[in-house]
Amino acid sequence: MNLVEKYLSIRKYSEELCQPLQAEDYVVQPVVDVSPPKWHLGHTTWFFETFLLKAFSPGYQVYDDNYNFVFNSYYETIGNRVIRTDRGNLSRPSVNDIYKYRSYVDEAMVKFLSDEVGNDVYELIVLGFNHEQQHQELLLTDIKFILGNNPLFPVYHEQKTEVLSPSQNEQRFLTIEEGVYDIGFNGEGFCFDNELNRHKVYLNNFSISSSLVSNEDYIAFIEDGGYKNFNLWHAEGWDWVNTSHIEAPMYWHKINGNWHNYTLQGLKVVDPNQPLTHISYYEAYAFASWKGMRLPTEFEWEVSAKHFSWGERWEWTESAYLPYPGFSKAPGAIGEYNGKFMVNQKVLRGASIATPEQHSRITYRNFFHPNLRWQYTGIRLAK
Repeated sequence: MNLVEKYLSIRKYSEELCQPLQAEDYVVQPVVDVSPPKWHLGHTTWFFETFLLKAFSPGYQVYDDNYNFVFNSYYETIGNRVIRTDRGNLSRPSVNDIYKYRSYVDEAMVKFLSDEVGNDVYELIVLGFNHEQQHQELLLTDIKFILGNNPLFPVYHEQKTEVLSPSQNEQRFLTIEEGVYDIGFNGEGFCFDNELNRHKVYLNNFSISSSLVSNEDYIAFIEDGGYKNFNLWHAEGWDWVNTSHIEAPMYWHKINGNWHNYTLQGLKVVDPNQPLTHISYYEAYAFASWKGMRLPTEFEWEVSAKHFSWGERWEWTESAYLPYPGFSKAPGAIGEYNGKFMVNQKVLRGASIATPEQHSRITYRNFFHPNLRWQYTGIRLAK
């Protein structure tokens, strides 16, 4: 697949994710962490326009100068922007306007990509591809949050499953011997800067589960008073439980004595065999404590991942999101991509059912604040 084909394939998938939506769904922003779908479509377009067409395509005419203010996300280098909480307050540009914007930029990008490009530009192009794929995952999970917080529980798509396999495999624990291991990306192909530099870590003996925690496992935690026992929680997590009145994973509802959860296929009875999802780090830690175990570190996860199946849920780790030895930020706006977020966040490893194809690898480091759970997050236990 050449650059033009790859570009068009990725751009098409973003729009396919939005096909089941009504026009009203594109605009909603229920909470600060969720962006309106039309903003994602505009922002990913702005990325290609700003970092490639404006910078490297002579004679390119910007579609609308005002869009830099509307669709810049967090790049201080690029200038002022609409604050994140206000993305859902803008009725204009309309959904139709944004699709016209995408078409305009796509036409210019196809011409741009048809010519030979240098290595530096090529790396930016590939970063743009991966940037849009990141937003595709956010787009799907944001759409789920928008629809899942509607009391009508509308169906996103009847055929959109949230599991890769019908049931969990029997749990067993894999033992990894102590030793010095190499961590971080190595080899050809793309990686984000936070996966570098490859370095050595020493690990003690540990065991890690071959499977994820299931809904049935977590229901047992709830029924045993897991959300009412302060001994299981970090102090900050216990405050979060009580302040936010948390009693179950996100999207779970007790109806006529049975647990139901909102899925992309609508409201369903919780399947006990499916892997648990939509939980915070606080909940993951409390559950592990209840089991007399712990969460793996990101290094333990990376070393052992080749021995088990992964990719259905982003898996919370016990590791803080920090730079690897020798990490350095790129100059300019691109340097703002990852480095400035390396504080007060936890690392998640793996991928999820919302992760686009060819956008996952063992060294991928996702990161979120410990209270967040709108992504497809789950638990793998270690001891």
